[in-house]
Order: sequence, then structure tokens, then C-alpha cells
Amino acid sequence: MPHETTKNAAGALDVAVLVSIGRHPVTGRTRRADQDARAVEAALALDHARVQLIHAGHHETDSEAALRGYLGMGFEALTLIEQAGDADVLPALTDALREAPPRLLLCGTRAETGEGSGLLPYLLAESLGWPIVTGLAEIERVEPEHVTLLQALPRGQRRRLRLRLPAVITVDEAAPAPRQSAFGPARRGALAVSEQASRPDTALADWTLEPARPRPKRLKVVKAASARDRFKAAAAKAEGGGGQVLTDATPEQGAEAIFKLLHEEGVLRR
Repeated sequence: MPHETTKNAAGALDVAVLVSIGRHPVTGRTRRADQDARAVEAALALDHARVQLIHAGHHETDSEAALRGYLGMGFEALTLIEQAGDADVLPALTDALREAPPRLLLCGTRAETGEGSGLLPYLLAESLGWPIVTGLAEIERVEPEHVTLLQALPRGQRRRLRLRLPAVITVDEAAPAPRQSAFGPARRGALAVSEQASRPDTALADWTLEPARPRPKRLKVVKAASARDRFKAAAAKAEGGGGQVLTDATPEQGAEAIFKLLHEEGVLRR
């Protein structure tokens, strides 16, 4: 049963949130994914909305514990589209959303397990024919055919967008932090299994998977004659380079400045 944020469901906005299995970056234990939990929190903040949780993947004991973390945010049920371990979840999600299409689909920007490429929201929006917006910071207003939201930009900037519904919106760390998961509702919530055919991921079969290794950091070479000079160079604060601020520059001047910088950094060669 979808979570209802209002007592009167008449005219309510149908919202679906795709949730995945997260993994703690330190302990490696399974948990609810942070970005997906923020997407759930953004959906719960909407007035007059019917929110449904959807997960597509292989059902295991560890994954069930992580999924119940979403149920503990105040839901009675979660739709589980069970798939084989080597399946491509895109066709199953597309079929399920076409059978009962929501007006708004929220999800995290990137999964914490599996491929984690961040391509699923784009592929899903393409297959459904819906527009997509990334980096949600806040949903300001929902209308019958449009939604007004704030998109997070670099350096704390925000951009207001008005998007036609139905639409796909991805959520990252710019959105409000999710509420804690309550143990009681998490245990009482139901995992409603939905039957969808599993289609193998043919591209994944040709991949070679191995544990990721941290990249080595480039060390600054200090040339000094004495130990005192070497210590001063190591303890000195990094100073800014010879930057240039362009004011009221023409497009030609801006392009020339960018070209000069790329040439100095060795990106381009004349």
C-alpha cells in the first residue's frame, strides 16, 4: 500500500521512488543508499502525494535488511521486482512503470553497489519518453501538469526550473538529509513481490570486475639545498597561481583566454 501524506487521497499526486541497496563506505555493511533515502525524504515532504517505493534486483538476506530501512521511514509496503543476479533491471522497471505510471519518479543520482555508473535514470527517462532533471535540491511547487524545483549547481548556487510531468528527477547530497529509520515500522512493513521477467545483462558478461584501488597522489618535488629550505617549502601554504579575472570580455577574448590556459596546462598543443 503506498504511503499517503494526506488523509484525503482524491487528486493526490502519484510519486514513485526507486530505492537500491547501499553500502557503508567504512564498514562495507549493507544499508539504505544515502541518495535514495534523500529521494524518499523529498517525496515525503510533498503535500497531497501518494508515495510508492520500488526496488528491482536480486532478493537476499542482506538486501532485505537494507530495504526495510526505507520502510522504517513510514511506509507499510515496498514493491519488490525480483530479478536474477545477472539481470538488467532496466526492462523490468520500464515495464512496471508503464503498467502503472506515476506522475513523478525520484531516485538517487548513482547507486552505491553494482555498476554505479549513474546511467539508469537517463536510460529509464529515454525509454519512457520523460524529461529528466539531475541534482535536485528542493521541490517548491507541484501543479497538475508541472513541477517547480530548485536544481543544485556548483559552489552552492541554485537554479529554479519548471518541469512538465511526468518526469524523472535525481537527488544527490544537496537535498535535505533523510529522517532516521524506525525499527518497528521497518519490521512490520511488507515486501510486495511483483512478477517481471528477468533479462540477462549481455554487456556485463563481457566485463572483467576487480576491486578498485586508490589512485596514487602526485607528490610535489621540492628542490632545496638545505634541510631548512626543504622544511619551509613543505610547511608553506599553497598560493594561488597567476589567475586572471575577465570583466566585460567579448566572446573572442574569453575563448582566447581559455585557449591560452589549456595550452599552458599542457592540455592542448600547438
